Amino acid sequence: MAHESLEPSAWVTRWAALVTRGRVLDIASGSGRHAGLFAARGLEVTAVDRDPQAIPGVRFVKADLEDGSPWPFAGQRFGAIVVTNYLHRPLFPLIPAALEEGGVLIYETFMLGNERYGKPSNPNFLLRPGELLEAFGALTVVAFEQGDTGKALVQRICVIRGDASRVRIPA
Repeated sequence: MAHESLEPSAWVTRWAALVTRGRVLDIASGSGRHAGLFAARGLEVTAVDRDPQAIPGVRFVKADLEDGSPWPFAGQRFGAIVVTNYLHRPLFPLIPAALEEGGVLIYETFMLGNERYGKPSNPNFLLRPGELLEAFGALTVVAFEQGDTGKALVQRICVIRGDASRVRIPA
């Protein structure tokens, strides 16, 4: 895992305005930079990570999503799900199922080629070109990017479950 910034991702911040209701789930939340962003906007936020965190205004669930334990949110629906700097492909089918109608998924992580910048460099933790589109393209794609930021090779997607008529390009 690359060093985590304390500031929210510009990608998450850009699309956060689409999240106006419902509960927010921050998967592999780390220090809680995104959970805190949504909590500060008055939304109910649940953060999940294997390392315990105290994030003001956020419900925290300690869970190792990779150890074979059951998905801790079975049967639950969220107005938004945020995932950054994390890749565990077995979660791909669980994420859309956990989005309520109109729910927003904002996902950003590293892709193949990132090894030239350091970690992660293991191909198991790097997306293949277009992989987020393959995984979540059945939802309504709002935005997708992939490529070199000058600091990392990344893929980013923002999708909505259902109608995208309320989507506007952020200024």
